[in-house]
Parts: sequence; C-alpha cells; structure tokens
Amino acid sequence: MLRWSGARISEMLALTPAAIDIESGVASIETLKRRKRGIIGQVPLPPKVLQELNRVFKLRIAHRDPQLATLWLWRWSRTTAWRYVKAVMASAGITGTPAMPKGLRHGFGVNAFESNVPPHLVQRWLGHASLRTTSIYGDVIGAEERAFAARLWTNN
Repeated sequence: MLRWSGARISEMLALTPAAIDIESGVASIETLKRRKRGIIGQVPLPPKVLQELNRVFKLRIAHRDPQLATLWLWRWSRTTAWRYVKAVMASAGITGTPAMPKGLRHGFGVNAFESNVPPHLVQRWLGHASLRTTSIYGDVIGAEERAFAARLWTNN
C-alpha cells in the first residue's frame, strides 16, 4: 500500500475498511502531517491492489458492518510497521536510503512525475498543502534524471 499510494506509514496504519472504496477504486487517506485534522485525500489504487485488499481484509463484508468498517486494517505500531518494511526491502535487495518507508513515498512521487501525472494531482495524492513541496519529487538526479530525458527524447 505504501508503494501504490505514496502515503506516510502513519497514514497507512490509520486506514480502515471504510476508507477504501473498491467500486470507485480509491483509498481515502487522512493527511496526518498538516496542523489541521480531517484533511482527506483520495488516492486511486490499481484494481489488483484493491482485489488483494478485499481478499485479505474482507472489505466488502466489513463495509456492511459499521463496527468492522472503522477498525484499522493493520493493528501494528509505527515501529513494527517500519521494521516490516525494512525487512521486505532487505529481502528485495534494496539498501541504503531508499530502503525505508519514506523511500517508497519518494519513489511514488518520482514515478508519478516520470509517468506524466500532472503536478496538481501528485500534490493532492501526497497530501501536500503546497505545490512547492511536491516539486521536490520532480527534482531528480542520476537514473531518474536520465529517465526524464529519455521520455523527452522519445516525444520529439
């Protein structure tokens, strides 16, 4: 979910079945970094991710039960979730700075720009108040910069 939504780990841990709309294909994620509570962003998710979430968490069943619909999907602490992400990254051979939850968020933002997603959508999906903050994900170097250049070359 971190990879497909660009959410922060604390935002992901706060997800409930009610926050995932399988029919419209979005997760409603509360932005937890802003000073004001209750700012919700809707992030589209791939159909396969939605199907897997439904399979694992029985979302359609939970949606029909008001009590189940408001329970957190993951009942882990932030530290435990962080450890799980680090273990998965290590098993995938990902090391260094990218091998943490924030690396997944960064990868989501950069990939969105590489995929020609309009900046205002990336801003909304990442829950940024300012487009200036979002522009950080477009400021890339190395392989990511070359990918932008390659896209430019194929479009001309």
